[in-house]
Amino acid sequence: QVQLVESGGGLVQAGGSLRLSCAASGRTFSSATMGWFRQAPGKEREFVARIRWSGGITYYADSVKGRFTISRDNAKNTVYLQMNSLKPEDTADYYCALRYSDYGPYDYWGQGTQVTVSS
Repeated sequence: QVQLVESGGGLVQAGGSLRLSCAASGRTFSSATMGWFRQAPGKEREFVARIRWSGGITYYADSVKGRFTISRDNAKNTVYLQMNSLKPEDTADYYCALRYSDYGPYDYWGQGTQVTVSS
């Protein structure tokens, strides 16, 4: 069974930075895709970024492109989301997720970490 544990959320002023971490355990991840999603109060969950564990190919939502960077540390089985130039509209609960298929739904989800950006 895969377990995903996020950390790194908090309160930051607009223009600031945060780095979220997602520690994965339970299986091998060489064939996995890791994703970050977020859900703001009263809104639907939305995709933020994803990375192929093997090869490190990344993809971003337009709303975060150029400001957020997703990366992974193979030795630590951890995926990161570096968030720079944060805006109040980035305020949300952030979740990491994993899937073993190239497309389709994610199979495993973390519990989430809260990010609040003050103006």
